[in-house]
Amino acid sequence: NKACREIFERITNKGKSKKLALIAVSNKLLKQAFAIAKSGLPYDETYVSVLSK
Repeated sequence: NKACREIFERITNKGKSKKLALIAVSNKLLKQAFAIAKSGLPYDETYVSVLSK
């Protein structure tokens, strides 16, 4: 997953531990999985969330 790799690299480049970066990536994947299960839509890598105001 390209987005997860970017998060991992961004956190580790800041000097944080790899374990912290893996936890952040895991959290993102859990949120994605929950959103997919809740909406019933297939995963779309190009999807951008638009919140109504």
